[in-house]
Amino acid sequence: MGGAPMARRPGGRGTGAGVRRTVATILLLLAALSGCRGRGGALRVGSKNFSESVLLGEIAAQALEAAGERVDRRLNLGGSFVCHRAMTQGDLDVYPEYTGTAYTAILGRKPISDPASVRGEVSREYASRWDLIWSAPLGFENTFALVMRREEASRLAIRTISDLAVHPELKLGFGYEFVEREDGYKGLARTYGLHFRQAPAEMDLGLLYPALSAGKVDVAAGNSTDGLIAAIGGVVLEDDRRYFPPYEAAYVARGPIWRDRAAVRRALGRLTGRMSADIMRQLNAQVDRDKKNPADVARAFLAGL
Repeated sequence: MGGAPMARRPGGRGTGAGVRRTVATILLLLAALSGCRGRGGALRVGSKNFSESVLLGEIAAQALEAAGERVDRRLNLGGSFVCHRAMTQGDLDVYPEYTGTAYTAILGRKPISDPASVRGEVSREYASRWDLIWSAPLGFENTFALVMRREEASRLAIRTISDLAVHPELKLGFGYEFVEREDGYKGLARTYGLHFRQAPAEMDLGLLYPALSAGKVDVAAGNSTDGLIAAIGGVVLEDDRRYFPPYEAAYVARGPIWRDRAAVRRALGRLTGRMSADIMRQLNAQVDRDKKNPADVARAFLAGL
């Protein structure tokens, strides 16, 4: 979140007080686990709670193990806020993130479209504020994507997000964070002048594509590298006003870990530029469509590097 975006809940989460309670619970659990950290210096690798993030976390974990490091996996934790706070509190050492998510959600900046500017600002601010280091980009962006069933989009002659403005009858389904984030629905609705008769249904991101496929919603906010878009016969609407910022995927590491452990720099550097958007969609499809274990998909990917 591309959309990459922010934690999809492939993993559910409520809004408002419910979100805060969930974050607090997860952070308390992480704090309780942090005592395990010192055992042999195992690196704590985390991820958000959606398939792509879990897969990227597993790829990092296996790459670090291949470089001689011991790894404590803490995958499928929660959203970006959960993972970021875990990093700043010293409860995680490495996790995958997206530049646009960091720029808008964590740093609170207004969305812009220049990838280099976003990457540079995020890298500088993370280093100066929290001593967190961004790896070089992995090679793909995962931006938010509004998805419709192809036959429905064709029937209504909807090709772009702007086209939605004349269809207030459509039913929307979004993940919780897309409703809340600065680069999410509120800003999108302002930019495109969108007004719908029904408020968007908020649901676990793992339920969005089944709901879209079954016709329970007409428009879903997914991610551009989702493997299920093609599988359900979906089509991504063009972001014709370029609302969404760039979401380059990379790894975030705690400064001391990055500086003091050459194996970390070597392992994550091995992944620089090795994942195109097409490759990521294929990997995601193996997990989401074919139901393969993320560890097995990660192992096969690394074996092919």
